[in-house]
Amino acid sequence: MTDLWIGTSWKMNKTLDEARAWTTGLVDALGDSAPAGIQPFVIPSFTATTTVRALLGQDSPVLLGVQNAHWEDAGAWTGEVSVPQAKDAGAQLVEIGHSERREHFGETVETTRLKVAAALRHGLTPLLCIGEDAQVKAEGGSSAFILEQAAGALDGLDAAELSRVVIAYEPIWAIGEKGRPATVEELREPFAALAEAYGDRVAGLLYGGSVNLDNAADLLGIEHVTGLFVGRTAWKLEDYLELLRIAEAHRAG
Repeated sequence: MTDLWIGTSWKMNKTLDEARAWTTGLVDALGDSAPAGIQPFVIPSFTATTTVRALLGQDSPVLLGVQNAHWEDAGAWTGEVSVPQAKDAGAQLVEIGHSERREHFGETVETTRLKVAAALRHGLTPLLCIGEDAQVKAEGGSSAFILEQAAGALDGLDAAELSRVVIAYEPIWAIGEKGRPATVEELREPFAALAEAYGDRVAGLLYGGSVNLDNAADLLGIEHVTGLFVGRTAWKLEDYLELLRIAEAHRAG
């Protein structure tokens, strides 16, 4: 059975002291192994990457990611971080194409394709974020929209490369402080479409968007969902640990 991915991006949050406290608590709680069948991951801000890596240790069951990376290995790209630099800092995963990057920083389907290729080239796991806005949803175009985003980013990959990609469906209308939690019924069709297109060909199909302790179990119960990508709820360590327990109970059936 496919592992359930349970992870969080801290976005632009947490000082180094806060990152140390969260990570130390996680290590103390998990020890040297994750719950059976669960793949935990955490994506801190760039400033905390090496700190979190040092506290997790090199053999941690928790994957460490970065929230973005450039497609070039080096160069005159002021303010950017390359995949080799992220890897050197201890990252194993690269988040690509989050809607905030698309909206505010000019991320395009083409640049997501370049970044996915760069992550794979250097042995990191691409976590590709896709999602539609409220207008697209209202017009009934959700599935077509996210499939186009995914296809554009994954174009040209062979089967082995595709098997290393994780896709996170994060509808824009459901994320952030102003987002509203999606219902199970609203998510069935998009995940059915993603499963038909990619299914077992990718490493995971995750859901993200207003995930909380009350709806996590229901979201994991949606057919084809193989994990959760969580924001604010997981920023408190005790809540992240509870999400891991919910996932463990779901796997146990």
